[in-house]
Amino acid sequence: MVQRHLTELLEAVRGGRVAVEEAVERLKVLPFEDLGFAKIDHHRALRKGFPEVIFGDGKPVEHIVEIMARMRARGDNILVTRLAADKAGDVIAAFPDAVYHRDGRVLTCSAFDPPRVGRGAVLVIAAGTSDLPVAEEAAVTAEFMGNAIERLYDVGVAGIHRLLESTQQIRAATVLIVVAGMEGALPSVVGGLVDRPVIAVPTSVGYGASLGGLAALLGMLNSCATGVTVVNIDNGFGAAAAASLINSL
Repeated sequence: MVQRHLTELLEAVRGGRVAVEEAVERLKVLPFEDLGFAKIDHHRALRKGFPEVIFGDGKPVEHIVEIMARMRARGDNILVTRLAADKAGDVIAAFPDAVYHRDGRVLTCSAFDPPRVGRGAVLVIAAGTSDLPVAEEAAVTAEFMGNAIERLYDVGVAGIHRLLESTQQIRAATVLIVVAGMEGALPSVVGGLVDRPVIAVPTSVGYGASLGGLAALLGMLNSCATGVTVVNIDNGFGAAAAASLINSL
């Protein structure tokens, strides 16, 4: 239940259009609903501004579908992250209006258009095309949360002229999410160009000594550029959530 829905319900009770007993029935699943295999946090949208997100990796399809059904009944927009393509097909069979964003392995199912938030655009920058799954997870998530999104992909430091060509776009963004694997140098470069928050996302892309993204993570944590903060390896969702909160301040 988002704040708008709660406000409308309370106004309807005050105006006599909804009985108190009916309002209690709608609210009784707050703050959470226990399904046995999961406890759905229906109160999260009121606390955080967006509903609970379903982490799809490792969950049986039937559990995902049941959670989505309960969320849909409460009028929530639904986001499922880390959802494999084969599972996505089964979910869409149950929810034909759902959309699978294959590049980001993210599924969205919207009951309403989220209100636009923020003072400007969140710019998602990716070093290489191998980083697109994480970059697209961040972009789709931030857009799901109501942010205006821009993308700037394949602009890694191996060809830094590609990045510098877009300096005007980079400096115009309100918040920047910078995604990179290998040695993870790109966030430091971007951080040196802007006076805006930079959220760095290391990816597990790289050869053996990249250690599954650890090299990029350590490089970003040791950035000499000011204003760079770092989320966990491959955590595009976490970067988007942080960017949305910053953009909404």
